[in-house]
Amino acid sequence: MTETAREAQPGAGDALLCEEAVRFTSELIRIDTSNRGGGDCRERPAAEYVAGLLAEAGLEPLLLESAPGRANVVARIEGTEPALPALLVHGHLDVVPAEAADWAVPPFSGDIRDGEVWGRGAIDMKSMDAMVVAVARAWARTGRRPRRDLVLAFTADEEDSAEAGSAWLAEHHAGLFAGCTEAVGESGGYTVHTAAGQRLYPVAAGERGTAWLRLTANGRAGHGSKPNGANAVTRLSAAMARIGAHRWPVRITPTVRAALLALAEATATPLDPACLDDPTGAGVDAFVSRLDPAAAELVDGTLRHSANPTILQAGYKVNVIPGSATGAVDGRVLPGGEEEFRATLDRLTGPDVDWAYQHREIPLQAPVDSPAFAAMRDALLAHDPGAHVVPYAMSGGTDAKQFSRLGIAGYGFSPLRLPPGFDFHGLYHGVDERVPVDALHFGVRVLDRFLSTVG
Repeated sequence: MTETAREAQPGAGDALLCEEAVRFTSELIRIDTSNRGGGDCRERPAAEYVAGLLAEAGLEPLLLESAPGRANVVARIEGTEPALPALLVHGHLDVVPAEAADWAVPPFSGDIRDGEVWGRGAIDMKSMDAMVVAVARAWARTGRRPRRDLVLAFTADEEDSAEAGSAWLAEHHAGLFAGCTEAVGESGGYTVHTAAGQRLYPVAAGERGTAWLRLTANGRAGHGSKPNGANAVTRLSAAMARIGAHRWPVRITPTVRAALLALAEATATPLDPACLDDPTGAGVDAFVSRLDPAAAELVDGTLRHSANPTILQAGYKVNVIPGSATGAVDGRVLPGGEEEFRATLDRLTGPDVDWAYQHREIPLQAPVDSPAFAAMRDALLAHDPGAHVVPYAMSGGTDAKQFSRLGIAGYGFSPLRLPPGFDFHGLYHGVDERVPVDALHFGVRVLDRFLSTVG
């Protein structure tokens, strides 16, 4: 196949491709897959919906339940060049809960108003699920196939522990992902507008690790009116205050280094490369402070480890000093920084407070000089010439962590062209989540091109 023919083909059936991306997004939103944690979720209706659409396209999707109602869907599309490694394309079917009283539009309506699809999951991430399905169906209509084998995975439980979803698939159905060396999933390929008018498209090539911690302070129970030098609440509160106030040092990972250099070029903000190796981090902090705020947000959360106190629990009566107190801390760890994180927590908690991992996931890095990253960049720029594609690391985590256990390098790439002023990050897990119809049209075209051409 010539390059000219390959570039011409992704436009086939464009109108129906775009229409289905929007309609599937709306219909998936209407299937309430709220994940309240602790197993309280039922993704099966959404999984059956996706599997049905893929089956109509001639694929043979597998619907796999890790527990009653906790369903995942996996399907494989054979490529035209079997010598190439396979590519995993994954998206989760569950969403975080939504309080209807807080929303301007019912959160599971999937309504289209003023050119936007409204509802929980519109961004995170039923729109990506819908675009992937729409691309697969468009290929079936025209007889097109990708160069690489594609494994499509629609997972349960990403919004909690992933134990019923990607973690279970990686452990119990690893064979379904045979040959996959790279993956694309959520949190990348969306438009970031700077005040100077630049359009940036961050593509995720790394994630901080998850370190959710449980802290326990023991002390001496007693009457609330008497002095108590072994007050568990005081001990825990002091440790939590130290953790919350701690300023973690700058640690530049390879992904963040690439992001800083790319942002400097894209925004014409001067950066002395020598500052990236300065152990004090002063030069990097100064550079980030000079960046446009929208650009700075892409790196500011991944320059350091973090540990944020989130829960305090103790006592049952105001005049009773409890014998113990517990708390929770949301920690996030940079690649290569696990030992530093542990040692710092030991120091900050002190001798009177114990801590342990409540939930732990590894940090990730993926190469930014790979053919896959180049193909994502090319697909975005083909549909938005004059924009800038920059790598970045996510401050949080995705299903890519679980699939990395199979030797799969993960990227965040769920393309959307967003208008200036659209509060993309604020709508993640937020009220009135929605996605512009035009953004879906752009995204499904970019995804079609990328998945068609990536080698």
